[in-house]
Amino acid sequence: MVTTRRTQQERRAQAEAALLGAAAELVVEHGVRSLTLARVGEHAGYSRGIVTHHFGSKQALIERLARATQSGFVPGLADLPPGLDRLLRLVDGYIGASGGAGTMNRAFLLLWAEAATASELAPIFRERDEAFRSDLRVDVTAGIADGDVRADVDPDDVAIAILGQLRGIGLQCLLDPHTVDIARLRHTVTDHWRRALRVP
Repeated sequence: MVTTRRTQQERRAQAEAALLGAAAELVVEHGVRSLTLARVGEHAGYSRGIVTHHFGSKQALIERLARATQSGFVPGLADLPPGLDRLLRLVDGYIGASGGAGTMNRAFLLLWAEAATASELAPIFRERDEAFRSDLRVDVTAGIADGDVRADVDPDDVAIAILGQLRGIGLQCLLDPHTVDIARLRHTVTDHWRRALRVP
């Protein structure tokens, strides 16, 4: 039997994925305040030294975790051109993903909520929220240019409202999942934004 040796880059990527997964699990199970490089290494089956080598500090680990947990939340959007269709698919997909949120998604929402009172988290999540709002503004602006979105709509206001609504729904799904009918809510919220934005 022939075994293929992994490259240094493959080993590094695998270790980083395992460490980020362990960090997300610890955040979900014990909260961000309990997160230490040593605990992450132990939970992932690595030494603290490897965690320090990969991230350097707890702050850098949390920053990387924030980016990793938010990327790919709604797959397939990168291939779509900006506009109303992409925005509506994002709303629908985000709510759908909130209902079956895995560890990484739950960790992101918990970190996001904690950022309101944790000064070390606030800058990371302000940046993450601004990136999300920027994507939403691009969709609204493109929709206006295409003639699909009403010209009197303010892209900044829409971006703030959608971000707040989606994050709020995600947190409700975390806190009390049985009260949120994801299938119905996906349709209701997506339809709301379609009617609010679409040119009559």
